[in-house]
Amino acid sequence: MAGDTQTQLHGGRLIARRLRAQGVSKLFTLSGGHLFSIYDGCRAEGIEIVDVRHEQSAAFAAEGWAKVTRTVGVCALTAGPGVTNGLSAIASAAQNHSPVLALGGRAPAFRWGQGSLQEIDHVPFVAPLVKLAATAGSAAEMPGLIDRAMSASLTPHSGPTFLDFPLDYVFMEGEQQGPAATLPEPWRGAGADQQDSDRAAVLLRGAQRPVIMAGTNLYWGRGEQQLLALAEELRVPVFLNGQGRGCVPADHELSFSRARSAGLGEADVALVIGVPLDFRLGFGGAFAPEAQIVAIDVAAPERAHPRRVTAGLYGALPATLDALRDAARWAGVGSGRAGSEREAWISSLRQIEDQKRGEDAEALNDPRAPLHPMRIYGELAQLLDRDAIVIGDGGDFVSFAGRVVDSYRPGCWLDPGPYGCLGSGPGYALAAKLAHPQRQVLLLLGDGAFGFSAMEFDTLARHGVGVVGVIGNNGIWALEKHPMEFLYGYSVAAELRPETRYDQLVEALGGYAELVREPSELRPALERAFAAGRPALVNVLTDPSVAYPRRANLA
Repeated sequence: MAGDTQTQLHGGRLIARRLRAQGVSKLFTLSGGHLFSIYDGCRAEGIEIVDVRHEQSAAFAAEGWAKVTRTVGVCALTAGPGVTNGLSAIASAAQNHSPVLALGGRAPAFRWGQGSLQEIDHVPFVAPLVKLAATAGSAAEMPGLIDRAMSASLTPHSGPTFLDFPLDYVFMEGEQQGPAATLPEPWRGAGADQQDSDRAAVLLRGAQRPVIMAGTNLYWGRGEQQLLALAEELRVPVFLNGQGRGCVPADHELSFSRARSAGLGEADVALVIGVPLDFRLGFGGAFAPEAQIVAIDVAAPERAHPRRVTAGLYGALPATLDALRDAARWAGVGSGRAGSEREAWISSLRQIEDQKRGEDAEALNDPRAPLHPMRIYGELAQLLDRDAIVIGDGGDFVSFAGRVVDSYRPGCWLDPGPYGCLGSGPGYALAAKLAHPQRQVLLLLGDGAFGFSAMEFDTLARHGVGVVGVIGNNGIWALEKHPMEFLYGYSVAAELRPETRYDQLVEALGGYAELVREPSELRPALERAFAAGRPALVNVLTDPSVAYPRRANLA
């Protein structure tokens, strides 16, 4: 138990005790002999061990835990292939700035270089993906390394870290260390330089058509309340992407999604908060050429901005956004010329937003069979709670979801992010439901994406985790098939078997499952899935001719 008064503890127990002291309650893993001592320590210290069917899912679950709790998610990967299997998820966490700690097993130090089972030096190839990569040199070093790694994970820009523990060292005993180091809370820190805030405030005060484009680092920086206060007081429309979705409720008067092209393309001043000017924003081309861009983030960017930024505000987001609001405040917001111009701007965007939402109505109620993907989201919108956690894992099918699924609270939309790694969904869903067992957790899957991590429905069933999955089953790799046919008149490597019974697989793994062929079958099947009380899958046959319209600049 954590109150154990022994002065000498084995290395795995020292690791677990320090993790517990830092607030860790779950360890995501796949069983491996190099990790036995760590498991023993976790069992003694009261850390739940959640085992999956592939190490990639263990690392994605750790990232999912980070995404829904804004704390460090922890996974343990056995030596050699265990670590390499987790690399895609670690790379994803790096691009999402997700605070994750990956613990690696390692061949014994005393036999190093002699060809032990799964002997490979992980650090050189993991290091480029993480903020800190280190190998423990003794049992006594382990608690301090845990503190260093977790602190690094949370320090802006947040991200993953990796620690290696040689097999012999985790079985050796070491002295208990002093109290755990205090982890950083960078959102409580100082904001951006006041001169930078004043410069941005001048731009904002003079703007007729300002916008806010906010993303993932707004969420990690815990700046959603301050952003909403700024937007409301200064009357600025808000667009959100990535983990920023839900930081302003979708039904707030200043929240927009469908009008994004017009809003960004016609803005004269854009506050770009916690999101890079990457392919999702056309490498800056989503904004008008003459727009004044104010970049606001938790820290200076890791890559140079691809277009000129008029002002950069880097620091703790709550303090930065409050200071910007104070500096930009003027009397009579909402009245006089400045106020009337902004209200007209908001009104014009609302008209576009309403028009585009209206145009979606036909697809949301489409009667065809196989189903239009949008019909699925039309039905789900009537079943999802306001705090439901929705997870997207797929290409075209999830692109439709990103367009029409609304989020109302922070941390309620999880997708792979800019790295775009399929197979992330089941791990995310596992962690989300364990963190918030009373909330609906919906996992949206393309049939291609389902194949990456399908066996994790066994994990969900074994651990009694009632996630509801919905597959858009069109029998193709739609994200590749349609554009390839447009370019060449044919496609290759883009076909899957039509009408595959993924529902039968999930049923065999201990879940509840149904197949849906007709629109009339959909709503009852979804209701039964949410009421099942165990992992469920609704396998919906969708029309392969329907393609999500793509305009993103990827290169």
